[in-house]
Amino acid sequence: MAVTPKVLIASQQLTNSNATYYTATNVTTFIDKMTVCNTSGSSVTLTIDLVTASSSAGASKRIISARIIAAGDTYLCPEAVGHILAPGDSIQGLAGAVTSLTIRSSGREVSGL
Repeated sequence: MAVTPKVLIASQQLTNSNATYYTATNVTTFIDKMTVCNTSGSSVTLTIDLVTASSSAGASKRIISARIIAAGDTYLCPEAVGHILAPGDSIQGLAGAVTSLTIRSSGREVSGL
């Protein structure tokens, strides 16, 4: 078994339509930190889904639903910390406005379980 600390999602801006930002490829993944920063001058909503390999994003996969992030604020996403992604599972999300929210996440990938 190998445990590798890793940046799961390198800093990038969320789009305003649902997109996949990380997929656990042939590993089990532990989410240790997720941060979202609103770099715009207006409040923007944040939605995050943890999606299993054989399904799609939606209300049943949602861990953060249209959370309002105020202009200039950073949100630490405690809802994501401690979750485990099985091989093929993904982190998906969207912002209420394009080029407004910057996301970053780190964790550990475990292979050979």
